[in-house]
Amino acid sequence: MTAPLAPGSVIGIIGGGQLGRMLAMAAARLGYRTIILEPQSGCPAAQVASRQIVAAYDDTAALAELAESSAVVTYEFENVPVAAANALAALVPVFPPPQALEVAQDRVVEKQFLNGIGIPTAHSSPVDNDEQLATALSRYHGNGVLKTRRMGYDGKGQRLFRNAVGGDLSGTWAAMGGVPLILEELVPFEREISVIAARGADGSFRAYDPANNVHRDGILHTSTVPADIAPATAAAAQDAARGILEALDYVGVIGVEFFVLGDGSLLVNEMAPRVHNSGHWTEAACAVSQFEQHIRAVADLPLGVPHRHSDCVMENLIGDDVARMPALLAEPDLVLHLYGKAESRPGRKMGHFTKLRRPAAGA
Repeated sequence: MTAPLAPGSVIGIIGGGQLGRMLAMAAARLGYRTIILEPQSGCPAAQVASRQIVAAYDDTAALAELAESSAVVTYEFENVPVAAANALAALVPVFPPPQALEVAQDRVVEKQFLNGIGIPTAHSSPVDNDEQLATALSRYHGNGVLKTRRMGYDGKGQRLFRNAVGGDLSGTWAAMGGVPLILEELVPFEREISVIAARGADGSFRAYDPANNVHRDGILHTSTVPADIAPATAAAAQDAARGILEALDYVGVIGVEFFVLGDGSLLVNEMAPRVHNSGHWTEAACAVSQFEQHIRAVADLPLGVPHRHSDCVMENLIGDDVARMPALLAEPDLVLHLYGKAESRPGRKMGHFTKLRRPAAGA
């Protein structure tokens, strides 16, 4: 694109989950229409979008229809087939660029990319059989997290090892699906944080304040802002996010997760080339949310100022937590967002709420 996207234009969104839903809502506030490509009919995003194309993400005819109908295409999750994104990019602008998908979809490739631009990560080793797992565990003194290289999320496709040197590992690789794996060394971190950052087509950069994240059963439970970290650590996290975006010639919002070590230094855990769960608090505590920021970026509009007006805690509603809705709505200074999912299941994100606290310092 060479000019800002005109109001009334159509933005295509691949993926119909809650992130696509919130992107469609943000797009509507700025006067844009949205088309969702998603195989599940009546998905959460389709409930608020202008139209849905019900088809697989790699369906050739559906991709052609999406490209023909959209002025620009984006996506809500990082497991979009790279070939599909490249095919779309030949027909219509696609942001973030397909290269970001290619890097983020494979944990080994991701770490090689990060280390190659000078951003440290935990030590890791590729694992393609039980023998390689034994060797890698020995290298890390029996302690590590075994993960699938591709398609894992919310703690799925992971197994923790502690003091496992010399143990019987036969059948472990097969039990993990017989797919390419990676063993990551356990990191003695003090806390986990994340940064939500954005880059425009003109190279402009904005980063929200880091959030302190707490996980339960591999799923994000809460994100608290401000994070309990030194200003220098916060600045270093934002600088790392900037380096990633510039190296990828990125357009859009990204979420970058970090381990904070005892001395305040950082290791990147992973990057997500999309709006991110740990940035949902921006919807309630900032004038410009991460969702609007992403729409601004892909529409070639000026990026918004990411300052927050309140400190806050965002909490996910998982499974039957959604039944807390009436009680939550009785609380003051609370912003609730449900995702329109018909069925609650264990481990399924049904919504979130953000509890606003005292005004942010200097607000």
